[in-house]
Amino acid sequence: MVSRRLALSGALAVVMLAQGALAADSLRVRLDWTPWGNAAPFHLAASKGWFTKHGLDVKIDDGNGSVSTVQIVGNGEYDVGHASLAPMAIARSKGLPVKAIAGFIRENDIGLLVAKDSGVKGPADLKGKKLAFTAGSLEAPFLDRFLAAGNLKRSDVELINVDAAAKAGTYMVGRADGAFSSVPFLLAVVNQQRPSTSIRFADHGLEFPSFGLLATEKTITEKRDALKRFVSVVAGAWTYILAGHEDEGVKAIMDARPQAKLNPTVLRAQIDTLKDYIFTASTRGKPIGTMTETDWASALTVLRAGGLVEGTAPAGDFFVDGLIDEAIVKEVANGTR
Repeated sequence: MVSRRLALSGALAVVMLAQGALAADSLRVRLDWTPWGNAAPFHLAASKGWFTKHGLDVKIDDGNGSVSTVQIVGNGEYDVGHASLAPMAIARSKGLPVKAIAGFIRENDIGLLVAKDSGVKGPADLKGKKLAFTAGSLEAPFLDRFLAAGNLKRSDVELINVDAAAKAGTYMVGRADGAFSSVPFLLAVVNQQRPSTSIRFADHGLEFPSFGLLATEKTITEKRDALKRFVSVVAGAWTYILAGHEDEGVKAIMDARPQAKLNPTVLRAQIDTLKDYIFTASTRGKPIGTMTETDWASALTVLRAGGLVEGTAPAGDFFVDGLIDEAIVKEVANGTR
């Protein structure tokens, strides 16, 4: 009788475990790039079991650029993308059915890196300088407006077009006086060899959102509850990391990608630099991940002025509100397993 009861209990446990596994919502996530600091919340949430605790089975893949991630997610190959949200807005205006579902790095992260000892403090100091950029990157359409903030034209500087992968090397060895890029990413890469500082686009009227999450309209409709839990866990993980657990985030990235030969010092510096881009005036005091119509309206004005976003759709057409559960964010931020 006892053996029979034990057998039945064991069978019941197996069934319950199986039901629990079936109940988990599966999400395929495509990141923006090869592993760098802004991947920390995803890998930390996975390693600490926060996704699993909230009924999510999450598969995280690296990317090869925000534009690629936006396109792949828009084509339905992934449920969620983590990318720069400006390319998302550009693609949406051209008919790709994607929307932003969270914004984590909410200030424009693009800027110009210059050597700390260069004496360059702003666009007005760039006359005669050799500046590296990438024609296909997001900085390209805004170079004229950035230079105009210092009363300069393209003819006042020497712009050299380099492949994105060669930009760091070109700048570090001194073949360029400055390099346009994502500041949090590139600054940490070059700083040890060439101590540098940045001139941010956002400080010169070029304001649009940086990294966040996006999904298709179809996925938002069909998996809204799962997306809400996912967004909230990632927001909580970011909050946890930025509250003094940056090194845990670094370790999570390195543990998740052991073959990538990552430099923990660079990863930590990237996370530290990202802190300066997380809040805007309209999102300060709100949970990380929150987006506002004010910010999106300003962004669309800039992107349309640059000829990148087509049409006159309102700001509310580009993002989805209400996908942050503050209770989940708080729980994860407290490090609760």
